[in-house]
Amino acid sequence: MENHNRRTFGYDHIYFVGIGGIGMSNLARYFLSQGKQVGGYDRTESALTEQLRGEGAYLHYDDDIGEIPPPFTDRERTLVVYTPAVPDSHSELTYFRANGFRIMKRAELLGEITLASDAICVAGTHGKTTVSSMTAHLLRQSHVDCNAFLGGILKNYNTNLLLSERSRITVAEADEYDRSFHWLRPHIAIITSADPDHLDVYGTAEAYRESFEYFTSLIRPGGHLILKKGAAVTPRTLAEVKVWSYSEEDGNYHAENIRIGEGEIRFDYVSPKQRISDLNLGVPVRINIENSVAAIAAAELCGVTADEIRSGVESFAGARRRFDFHIKSDRIVFIDDYAHHPSELTAAIESIKTLYPERKLTAVFQPHLYSRTRDFADQFARSLSLPDEVILLEIYPAREEPVEGVTSEMLLEKISHPRKQLCRKDELLQCLQGLDLEVLVTFGAGDIDRLLPQIAEMLRKRYL
Repeated sequence: MENHNRRTFGYDHIYFVGIGGIGMSNLARYFLSQGKQVGGYDRTESALTEQLRGEGAYLHYDDDIGEIPPPFTDRERTLVVYTPAVPDSHSELTYFRANGFRIMKRAELLGEITLASDAICVAGTHGKTTVSSMTAHLLRQSHVDCNAFLGGILKNYNTNLLLSERSRITVAEADEYDRSFHWLRPHIAIITSADPDHLDVYGTAEAYRESFEYFTSLIRPGGHLILKKGAAVTPRTLAEVKVWSYSEEDGNYHAENIRIGEGEIRFDYVSPKQRISDLNLGVPVRINIENSVAAIAAAELCGVTADEIRSGVESFAGARRRFDFHIKSDRIVFIDDYAHHPSELTAAIESIKTLYPERKLTAVFQPHLYSRTRDFADQFARSLSLPDEVILLEIYPAREEPVEGVTSEMLLEKISHPRKQLCRKDELLQCLQGLDLEVLVTFGAGDIDRLLPQIAEMLRKRYL
């Protein structure tokens, strides 16, 4: 990977517009590891941006071309990378375009980096981060090893970037937003789901699913597609690509003899090659049975041994904000999860209720995007009617302007059970203090994670 990068990118300076995003930050870290000068803009300061600054990146937080450090204004030596989350009207992007800089989307750059490796690319409406993180961990702790560009901070390694000097394998998330995953050329592709999303980009559910089908055509000859059984995707793979199915309890790769209890999940992994009995799931929530089956299948195809799979599944600590247990005690359980799509919410809530069937579940949800809230309001309402009580925060807009009539109040009205309330984000601690909590879960892809330390502190003082 290192030699490929130096051949392909003859740039000393890499400038990222939107550097604080989880996917952008691992690319920034990659180029820092290659000895490049890295700089960038982000709208808000965060733990990620501060870590990048500590690793040597030049950062600023105002959309002002006057703040671009001088080394990054040299057109011949600077590559500019941006994320589709940044609007086209951004003044720094406008400056770089007007002055003839080479500009690449994040996904295009990731595609270039992974081109010289055997890429394992994980796509899907939900499950991408967990499956890619688990795949990376299974490979990393085995004799096979890997590189990885992850969409979450892998708790086993406290990073979203893994680099190897000896492995040709690269694990990467294949993001469907803005058709970004069409830049990738996988050796192994995993598709976890294709439930419609991002209809602001795709327009229709059919167009969304079609983009996944096109993605399957990009798998290299001799490669593999590991497809969730029942996913609404008709593969368009080349004849030289093998197509495998997986699910929790059916398909070429599946689980058998599932046992849930005492805070543990154990199961037998079954593939066309072997059975690995009595695996102990490191993050014991039911949806991770299926996620681990997909990850183990990819690892098995790469030559990871049964004993290595066993130890890797048990030692997997998860990614931050994916079924992230902050407190786990007899008196109170506090979980945080990134779920922001109705299917994700349903799977997460049902998994938690299975794990704690006798305890009251309180869910806090921060809706993400006006368009997603509008397009899936009825589905969100069904998902959010599953917990015993629910608190809704204001919609997190991200890249969007408000849409008339689309509010958290509108969503709250559709939720069918009576134990529901709206709460301002800055009043959430006060709202929670007025409730009798047993299992608390926070959901959302916005900035709700910034409240987690205060929530955990309040719960510890109150219950522990």
